[in-house]
Amino acid sequence: MTEIRLRLTVRDLTEADLPSCGWAGSPKHVRELVHQLRRAEAGEVDYLAVCTPAGLPVAVGGVDYLPAPGAGTLWQLGVHPALQSCGIGTLLIRSAEQRITARGLTAAELGVEESNPRARALYERLGYRAFGRAPDAWDVEDEDGTLRRYETMCTLMRRQLS
Repeated sequence: MTEIRLRLTVRDLTEADLPSCGWAGSPKHVRELVHQLRRAEAGEVDYLAVCTPAGLPVAVGGVDYLPAPGAGTLWQLGVHPALQSCGIGTLLIRSAEQRITARGLTAAELGVEESNPRARALYERLGYRAFGRAPDAWDVEDEDGTLRRYETMCTLMRRQLS
């Protein structure tokens, strides 16, 4: 088997990246990332992209600084499906944690869908521990443009960063 190594970079997601992010969610989700980029400009969030040498995002995710005092809340984390289990999610999470500590905060929190044990296993390997449960819901757009409400139950997880 031939091994290929790519040098990945982590930077802020930009509006110019959005046409390349269709893998990250429904069309509605990608359109709404513009709102998150405006929140980043206001300093409320960081929204990161892990990129190939060509500058194409292969992972994205945000850190919201408003929901939990003293912590950054990781959310909307995603790795291109063809590149999962290659360490890119770990790079994204560690980069997000660096952003959190750069703001002087001492913890990272996230919610993981209970129907996603693979993601939960990653977070546990990275030192996150469950501390509760909470329902979550959001609108998704089907391929035909129909909006539907997606509802799920999440395990809340936290990691002390310092």
